[in-house]
Amino acid sequence: MVDFARVQKELQDCNKDFEVSGIKVSPKGDTNLTHLFGTIHGPVGTPYEGGTFKIDITLPDGYPFEPPKMRFATKVWHPNISSQSGAICLDILKDQWSPALTLKTALLSVQALLSAPEPDDPQDAVVAQQYLKDYQTFVGTARYWTEAFAKTLSLGVEEKVQKLVEMGFGEALVRSALESVGGDENMALEKLCSS
Repeated sequence: MVDFARVQKELQDCNKDFEVSGIKVSPKGDTNLTHLFGTIHGPVGTPYEGGTFKIDITLPDGYPFEPPKMRFATKVWHPNISSQSGAICLDILKDQWSPALTLKTALLSVQALLSAPEPDDPQDAVVAQQYLKDYQTFVGTARYWTEAFAKTLSLGVEEKVQKLVEMGFGEALVRSALESVGGDENMALEKLCSS
């Protein structure tokens, strides 16, 4: 059974120093603490700089004795992250997890992975080959994906609402969807299409 008191404390710890760490975690729904969204900023000096990346987090029944299941909800071009599903290849999310670790330390490790790819242990073989054989093209593609998928928050709320309403969704529904996913236009569209 998930230790909800611990999860509540972890959420508070993550969110109290958001301005410093750039790490934020919130429940996906109103009160469900087993399905969360994490937010990390792309590290400075990388092709991911300036991007805001959403991470879908599911806590298994055995948490904190089992690792959280994390995947990128924001598309990212990286050797250790699936460009299709967002799956993350990181040892602490698998066999190196310890109950002493927290959601914040896991997200900091994911953020560090953006700075230091491990192309010899890839999640996405195509990206890893590009990283190893044509590094400049890799950097250009990663930067392009960051611009295209991780910087959508630069649009104002009203512009996002307008774009989604023009697609045929009701304004109240659009505002609710945007609010529930922290303003991420792509995720709001996904939510609107699946409801």
